[in-house]
Amino acid sequence: MSTDFFDMRTKTLKKNKINVVTLGCSKNVYDSEVLMGQLKANGKEVAHEEEGNIVVINTCGFINNAKEESVNTILDYVQKKEDGEVDKVFVTGCLSERYKPDLEAEIPDVDQYFGTTQLPQLLKALGADYKHELIGERITTTPKNYAYLKIAEGCDRPCSFCAIPLMRGKHKSTPIEELVTEAEKLAAKGVKELILIAQDLTYYGLDLYKKRNLAELLRALVKVEGIEWIRLHYAFPAGFPMDVLEVMKEEPKICNYLDIPLQHIADDILKSMRRGTNQAKTTKLLKEFRAAVPEMTIRTTLIVGYPGETEEHFQTLKNWVEEMRFERLGCFTYSHEENTHAYTLEDDVPEEVKQQRANEIMEIQSQISWELNQEKIGQTFKCIIDRKEGNYFVGRTEFDSPDVDNEVLIDASKFYVKQGEFVDVKITDAADFDLYGEPV
Repeated sequence: MSTDFFDMRTKTLKKNKINVVTLGCSKNVYDSEVLMGQLKANGKEVAHEEEGNIVVINTCGFINNAKEESVNTILDYVQKKEDGEVDKVFVTGCLSERYKPDLEAEIPDVDQYFGTTQLPQLLKALGADYKHELIGERITTTPKNYAYLKIAEGCDRPCSFCAIPLMRGKHKSTPIEELVTEAEKLAAKGVKELILIAQDLTYYGLDLYKKRNLAELLRALVKVEGIEWIRLHYAFPAGFPMDVLEVMKEEPKICNYLDIPLQHIADDILKSMRRGTNQAKTTKLLKEFRAAVPEMTIRTTLIVGYPGETEEHFQTLKNWVEEMRFERLGCFTYSHEENTHAYTLEDDVPEEVKQQRANEIMEIQSQISWELNQEKIGQTFKCIIDRKEGNYFVGRTEFDSPDVDNEVLIDASKFYVKQGEFVDVKITDAADFDLYGEPV
């Protein structure tokens, strides 16, 4: 039996269903949602990480682990294609943008590879047209109460360790009115919390309005009815627009929360990382944040094991983490990425030393987090309830972002709260990264 006949037969047996598989960060989640919105508008049957005979894998190419996961996922689906479980496999996203020629050579059984800016071409391959009028129409894959709002694409920063500009191109802001339209559509679907994302929020507007315009965007978004929380993710420490703090202070809808990846604090390392700042300036900036918005929760991420990081540099970083007492902190080990500026340096910190350093930082952080959480016992916080898991309803305060931060656990055998709603919760107990509470 010819394979053509067999293909024809499978196609007539079942309607084509497109399964979108998302790997990597919230920006990828957003891109997948836009893709799914376009497909649905074209009358296609589409699902997120379910069964489907046509598969689109939205890959991540950021660091080694993520690349490995992406490649393994592609290989899994190529195997399924060989076994006749799926008909077609398409690959898009950052890994594909960055390594397309290599991937085409190494995994030729993928039907087609697309880069991060080739949504119209990808849609065409899926038998759909790109519809320009669909601003803000997406199929959200997050719990219905929150959604990501991507306010810009790409990045102009020259950080030595980062491959994002290679994969995502130059910084490009989305106009305020388009973002407001998108926020209104999300609110109409029941979204109550917007999580603003970009490679760098603080650069927003420089290309369109010739000035850093994040504060003006926030003032426009708080007017959207139904949106109760707006959260800021991924700010850059150099050239931070301080008027954002005024808006945060004035507007109750803007969460007292800022995610500002600082990466390191030793001056030599910051210089080699091309971060455009130093220890003194960074510490001063954080003190200004605390002075302007005393109740602010600051989230940061650090990289250990960067080329040339000595025991002394690491000691400086450790002392500083103890001194700054960040409410939220994540730590990565350095990943040596080709075509980045740091790739020319020798990746000279052994893997086990990198891992040991990351563990030491996280140990300090879990102690800080435990102490800060103990102070919350007896206090009442407004929480959004994201989901039910096992015997607990799981919620978050305004000081916590989904998937990365602390959670508030409510005993479901004693209390009932509605998912997707806001509830006042009195904290009764606290662990390193979790709070336990009762609805008031």
